[in-house]
Amino acid sequence: MVSLDQIVEDAKRDFSKASDPAALEDAKARYLGKSGFLTERLKALGGMSPDERKTAGAHINQAKTAVEDALNARRQALADHVLQARLAAEAIDVSLPGRGQAVGSLHPVMRTWERVETIFHSIGFDVADGPEIENDWFNFTALNSPETIPLAQCKILFMSMVRILKVSHYF
Repeated sequence: MVSLDQIVEDAKRDFSKASDPAALEDAKARYLGKSGFLTERLKALGGMSPDERKTAGAHINQAKTAVEDALNARRQALADHVLQARLAAEAIDVSLPGRGQAVGSLHPVMRTWERVETIFHSIGFDVADGPEIENDWFNFTALNSPETIPLAQCKILFMSMVRILKVSHYF
């Protein structure tokens, strides 16, 4: 029969030879599986006397703990290797220029507005911009509008309610 120390050494050697998780699980099954070397030793404890069972069980449990520690260490080593390979593949060169911001564009209504202005410029018109809200002075008084015209009557009624007047559509 093979000694427990030899089983632990063989398990460590097999675990270190495993190059991927599947091979590692196969090696684990040889030592800790249902018909593994250590499991067979634990099953054999039933045929021993209570004193022998106590000492042999302690030795087998120590060996099992050593094998499980070696297995977990190899699992961690494989996981670290996979992580390092992934990080190396996804390395980012921070010295490269970043992605530029996307440049916006004009709203379709503004684009149409500019096209209309271009058309009017081409046939000789000028486009003048001004405020959208005017006061009474610019709409009526500065234009020398007489107070008796119907427009002025509307103006008086409107101006009595609001002191600022929207640019008149009458002009």
